[in-house]
Amino acid sequence: MSTLAATPETPEAGQAESARPAYRVTGRRVLASEWAKLWSLRSTWITLGLGLLFLVAFGVIAASHYTSNLDSGRHMDRDFATATAVSLSLSGTNFAQLALGVLGVLVTAGEYSTGMIRSTLAAVPRRLPVLWSKATVYGLVALVMATVGAFAAFLVGSRIVSGTPAAMSLGHAGVVRSLLGAGLYLGMVGVIGTALGALLRSVAGGISVLVAALMLVPGLVSLLPSSWQGDIDSYLPSHAGESMFALTHDSTSLSPGAGLLVFLGWAALALAGAAYRLLRSDV
Repeated sequence: MSTLAATPETPEAGQAESARPAYRVTGRRVLASEWAKLWSLRSTWITLGLGLLFLVAFGVIAASHYTSNLDSGRHMDRDFATATAVSLSLSGTNFAQLALGVLGVLVTAGEYSTGMIRSTLAAVPRRLPVLWSKATVYGLVALVMATVGAFAAFLVGSRIVSGTPAAMSLGHAGVVRSLLGAGLYLGMVGVIGTALGALLRSVAGGISVLVAALMLVPGLVSLLPSSWQGDIDSYLPSHAGESMFALTHDSTSLSPGAGLLVFLGWAALALAGAAYRLLRSDV
């Protein structure tokens, strides 16, 4: 008596391939990938923490300094004497913008320095979704962090200056708009930093251009003849951004809406340059 051993059937190659799930590159998956990469970096936590610390700490320090000078009766310069709870609380914006802008540069240029960008673009061959996803993810994170920091600095600072000429509450006209404008400005600085990192593909180069655009160029413009300054000064990125969260405006500054449009133009220009180089040059 003979027995026949049943041999397992081996699936054909086509059946094996069809059993594998088919993964497609979608915008949602690219966003999820960039979200995971952002939070996997230690520099993200450190730099965002520094940005929040600068925004809140310098606002509290400015409010405390204002109160101590007022109580002591010492002379204060004109800008400090006419300060409000909003302007005092947002004193750390200039320092926070550097932290958030630098992290934006690291988000993109850091991948070029480590060579990880090759794997990223191999997974997303169309390239541009990578840039849009990086800018969107980091811009939203910076926006949320900066908005929370602005409101926290104001809530603490307004308690410190309570009972002084600078005292204000959230119910005062323009206060909420100013705080939201500060958060939006800092979020867009992060987007510009991301674009500069992708455009220059160098951490040092991106940070240098960012610092020059936000801090050095306004100083150089101030050296120009006064007849030229009025036509240039208010359209610089930093000054257009300041008009977004300034509580009051004069004839030399842009309105909040105009400042937002100008700053959006600068951000769009940086992103367009980054997109062009990403499409036209090799990794």
